[in-house]
Amino acid sequence: MSTPTAAELAARLDRLPGSRHVWKLVILISLGACFEFYDLFLTAYVVPGMARAGLFTPQSLGVFGILAPLKVAGPGTFVFALFAGLWVGAMAFGWVADAYGRRFIFTFSLLWYSASTLIMAFQATGFGIDLWRFIAGIGIGIELVTIDTYVSELVPSHARGRAFAINQFIAFCAVPVVAFLAWALGPDNWRWVVVLGAIGAIFVWWLRRGVPESPRWLARRGRLAEADAVIAHIEAQVQAEQGVLPPIGVVPAAEEGDGGFAEIWQPPYAGRAVLLSVFNFFQTFGYYGFAAWVPTLLIAKGIGVTASLQYAFIIAIANPAGPLLCTLIADRMERKWQICCAAIGIGGFGMLFAWQTAPALLILFGVLVTLSNNWLSYSFHGYQAELFPTRIRARAVGFVYSWSRVSAALSGLAVGFFLTAGGVNAVFGFIAGAMVVVVVSIGGFGPRTRDLALEAISRA
Repeated sequence: MSTPTAAELAARLDRLPGSRHVWKLVILISLGACFEFYDLFLTAYVVPGMARAGLFTPQSLGVFGILAPLKVAGPGTFVFALFAGLWVGAMAFGWVADAYGRRFIFTFSLLWYSASTLIMAFQATGFGIDLWRFIAGIGIGIELVTIDTYVSELVPSHARGRAFAINQFIAFCAVPVVAFLAWALGPDNWRWVVVLGAIGAIFVWWLRRGVPESPRWLARRGRLAEADAVIAHIEAQVQAEQGVLPPIGVVPAAEEGDGGFAEIWQPPYAGRAVLLSVFNFFQTFGYYGFAAWVPTLLIAKGIGVTASLQYAFIIAIANPAGPLLCTLIADRMERKWQICCAAIGIGGFGMLFAWQTAPALLILFGVLVTLSNNWLSYSFHGYQAELFPTRIRARAVGFVYSWSRVSAALSGLAVGFFLTAGGVNAVFGFIAGAMVVVVVSIGGFGPRTRDLALEAISRA
């Protein structure tokens, strides 16, 4: 029996119906994203305890004190260290999953994050905290790029939208968890909040030892027999659940290209790289501009500190609900239009949030902004992974996604400026402007991807 080609292997994957086995693989990969999100969102909940411990004094920060002239002082250095690490991980090391495999880098970066975060938890100076936060951020940056690439390549084309919605649902479950732990343990026990996330990530690494390598990546590297064995195992599991498998559809043309960084700047990928770089730079202002500033924005609306934390926790509970609701339309609505609708929701509901004074309405529109943010997050994570071929997928996603790390670092400065200059209304006016750029760029220039094979999208 002859060894199948890479294109034939891809066609075999795409004809698979939805099954428990395929969803099990998605869930196991997504558990890694859960702990990445736990770490991304713990900043707002552990910084008060760190500040009370005197970790952000100029003496404790050491060399990180040089950021003060840039208006990045005290707790801001902790945020800066994280996003600097995320940028380095996505920009400088996004290519490693293309070179060494999705499964290996997926596991390696998770262990990197766990080890770095554990070390950070036991630091006694602001310098040590920020240094290991930066190092952990590199691991998180690599992991998030690898997860997007991994999920897109393992799931049949007709289910990619739902796969990313489930992925984001599991990931966002971490937000209320970290908020609850920080509240239950108290600010002085912030180290335990950090340690629990790192230990949980090690447990997930153990669970995911059975996740296979991406057969598309194996085939691209010429390891066709291994790719065939992975797909044959998946087919056997699906067939045991559902009986006879559907016939194989149209076999796509074979991929061509060397897979180097320069290929990102060849047609049709150059336009997509520019489009997604612009999109990623602006979308983050809406996402982190609200999610990371909810308590502060509520206080600026005249809500007391204690009440603002309570409202913020209620709003945070909505995070997992957004992607879960989106499973209903994930593969029924074109991905680019989902991104546009979500951006309109962020801008519109954000402006309505800014105009409210009644607690119930503040919570309502805060929840609606959060749900819109979740919709945007799940849809663009899947969309950007679909637009590039297997040979450069992780490298290209890392490059375009790195621009969101830059703007995320700037979002704190921007929100702080507009909050001081014009209050909450000015903040959401700025966010709405950023969302206009998102809608125009993706709506006007983004290609369609729904229900198309990855290989067909990459040739479009």
